[in-house]
Formats: sequence, C-alpha cells, structure tokens
Amino acid sequence: MNRHITVKPITRLEGHGVIDIILNDAGNVDHAYFQVPELRGFEKFAQGRPAEDMPQITSRICGVCPMAHHMAGTKTLDSLYRVEPPPAAKKIRELVYNTFVCEDHALHFYFLGGPDFLVGPTAPKSDRNILGVLGKYGLEIGKKVIGMRKELRDLITLMAGKVIHPVFGLPGGISKPMRPEDQARFAAAADQAIEFGLMTLDVFRKVVLGNPEYVDLITSDAYTHKTHYMGLVDGNNKVNFYDGTLRVVAPDGKEKVKFPIAEYLQHIGEHVEPWSYIKFCFLKDVGWKGFNEGPDSGVFSVAPLARLNASDGMATPKAQEAYDEFYKTLGGKPVHHTLANHWARLIEMLYAAERMKELAADPEILSKEVRRIPKTTPQEGIGVVEAPRGTLIHHYQTDERGVITHANLIVATQNNSARISMSVDKAAKKWITNGQVNDGLLNYVEMAFRAYDPCHGCGTHALPGQMSLKVRLYDADRNLIREIQQG
Repeated sequence: MNRHITVKPITRLEGHGVIDIILNDAGNVDHAYFQVPELRGFEKFAQGRPAEDMPQITSRICGVCPMAHHMAGTKTLDSLYRVEPPPAAKKIRELVYNTFVCEDHALHFYFLGGPDFLVGPTAPKSDRNILGVLGKYGLEIGKKVIGMRKELRDLITLMAGKVIHPVFGLPGGISKPMRPEDQARFAAAADQAIEFGLMTLDVFRKVVLGNPEYVDLITSDAYTHKTHYMGLVDGNNKVNFYDGTLRVVAPDGKEKVKFPIAEYLQHIGEHVEPWSYIKFCFLKDVGWKGFNEGPDSGVFSVAPLARLNASDGMATPKAQEAYDEFYKTLGGKPVHHTLANHWARLIEMLYAAERMKELAADPEILSKEVRRIPKTTPQEGIGVVEAPRGTLIHHYQTDERGVITHANLIVATQNNSARISMSVDKAAKKWITNGQVNDGLLNYVEMAFRAYDPCHGCGTHALPGQMSLKVRLYDADRNLIREIQQG
C-alpha cells in the first residue's frame, strides 16, 4: 500500500503549493502537510531602493492582486512621509480599490474556487473551471462574467494607468484628478456591478444553498475550525477594505483586541516550521500554541469570512441584507465553516459595488486637489489594506534619504497559513480512509485551502540572503535517515 500521497501541483490558486499526505498502516491519514516550496525575495531586494518605488516593486509580487500591494505600499508612503492626502485623493483611491475587489471576487467565484460547487466537487478535473461553468450554465452567464470583469478592469486602467502594475498612488495622494466623464463611467459600472452581485448571490442560493448535500458539506466538521478572526473595520465596526482599525474577535465572537495598524507588531507574531517556506502568523495576545483551534490558541484567520465575523455588519444596505441572511441561515455569529468563505466573498462583492456607487456619486471626487507634497524626513512607515484574500500589511524603514533599509510584508496568506494547514489536515483525515483515494477525494482536500483563495507568490517573500534548503530522508517507518542542508 502506498503510504505517501502527494498532490503536486495543487490547482486553481495563485502561486505554487504541494500537499503531502502520510498514511498509517490502516490506510488512514496520519498527517497532511500543506507545503509552499516557492521562495520570493521582495523584502530583501527592496533594501537599497528608494521608498517611493515600493508601490511599483511590490505590485510585481502577484499579477492577480497587484492593486492590493500598490495601495498598501502607497498608504505606507503616506505614513513614512507623515502626509495626509486630500479628501478627493482618498475617495478616488477607495473607489478604484473597491473596483478592484469587486473584480477579484468575481474571478475567484467563477474561475478558481467556485467551480467546485458550480460544476461539482467530484466532476472530472477538466470540467472544474470556467469552461465547465460555461458548459453547464450557458454562454449567457459567461458573457456577463467576462463583460463585468472587463469593464471593471478597464476602469482601473482608466485611473491607475495599468491594471496589472498600477502607476497611480503617490505619497500624499494620486497621480491625476478624476474627470466628469470618468465619474459618469464609474457610476454606470457601479450600477451594473450591483446587479451582477445580486445575480451571483442568486446563483449561489439556487446552486449551493438549494442543494442539501452542499449545505451539509459546508457545515460539516471536516471544514470547521473555531479560531480567532481579524479584519479592518470603520468607526462603526463595519467592514472596510481601504482604511480603518484592525479588530480581532475570539472564537465566541466577542472582541479580543482592537488596534491601529501602527501597533501591529505588538499583536501579530510570525512562527516558522521547517517543512514550508511560508511563515505562520499568530496572535501575540494569546501566543503560539501549535496548530490548534479554540480560545487558548493564537491561530487566527483573515479573508472574507473573517472580515464578516470581525465586524458588526456591512456599511451598505443590500450587502447588509445579505449579511443578515448569511448569519441567519448558518446559525448566528460567528460562523466557523471554512467553505462559507465562498458565500461571504459574494456579500463583499456586493458591498464593493455599492461602495463604488456611493463614492462615484460624491461631488468632492472631482476636486483638482489630489496631492499634498511631503515635506518631512522619512524614517518609518506602516500601511494596511484589506486585500481580497485578507489583511495586508506593509512596513518600511528608511535612511534620511528615503532609501529602504528594512521592509516587512505580512500578507493575507501568511495571516491565514496556520488555519489553512489545519484545514487541509482535517479534510484529508475526513476523506481519505482505508487507503482509498481518487481524484474526487483529493479535490475535497484541495477545497479546504481553495476557500481561502491563497496567494503563495505573495506569501513566500522572506529571503535570508540565500536560499536555505533542507532535505530530510526517511525510511518506510518514518525514521529520519539523513538530513542535508544548504544555506
């Protein structure tokens, strides 16, 4: 009997990963390891570069969410140079950012994670993708998905210069004001995006909530972890992607801690394991207690489900209605079911569209004053946004010339990494028993990480000067024979 199953490569995510599943003598899972073998060096080669280059440098980390890094970098420059952007600049930034979030959430639901439900978790692998979605639901819905994403991406290009690598944010503001014709186009697209969001939620109700087997899957113990949750909230504790205060709630839903981003090092720590290049974040307020759930474990989660759990609601009306339906259906707050991320993501997509409409209707957004020039000597700056995948933190230290001496990036996938590992291990133990394994069962295991929409291009960025590679050789009984280390 094969006692070692490797899923390589894992699919429908950003970046690369491997799942190593170790079986015991009975053919049941002893442990499943979610490994991230790729290594990026962005924190290291940022050193020696002018700080104002960081929004462009870090947007190269990921081609799926460059705007998240661009905006986090831009806000970090505001902090670094201690300059407050004019109101119009902040509103245009938030408008463009919500446009990005709306488009990215649509990408995940229809292209990446959603096909597991839209087509079926055990459907042929070749069908669990956007082509399978089109084949099952028809070209009309495909035209709406592709058309909506194209319009949103074109709007990002309109204001940010490029959709992949934006040239938009500057310390103290943005690169250009908004024209009346651009405002009108954003307003029209926002109306379309609201209709698209409502349509997609209706698809979810019919296809997923209307299928008792899917509901049982979502609420099953195999995809449930009672952990802490973290997300940005505004002054009313409502979800906000662009700005706010970080709020953490405990597994019982009660507020654990709330802090401004400048204090993140007091609350967020990073743990290292020898079998992965990704770091595992934890709450310092609780401490690292291993890969365990519950109030005494420092493991926490970010991403859509976590943002909803950490908040007291949504700041727009239709999204608030969807939020109320979400918790009423799933038994109240907080919801601990990992696969519920897919539903939470669609609620956020609707919120982003409604927030676009609010901002596009604001007359102040047409002000010509979109930048204040920095006049202080830089030293240290910290910025945060909510990336589609969760809380994203940038932290730069510079010399008096504004040249980077130290950079620390804590991305959403790092914040989620401990819980992702727990999810993969738990799902593997549920689905693989008595040595029985097939593609459908392995996809149930992959669904455990896919719900988080992880990005390992973003997540594995720390480089200690050279690649530190460690290889361990085991015999059939998992006894260590030899260890080889490079670096």
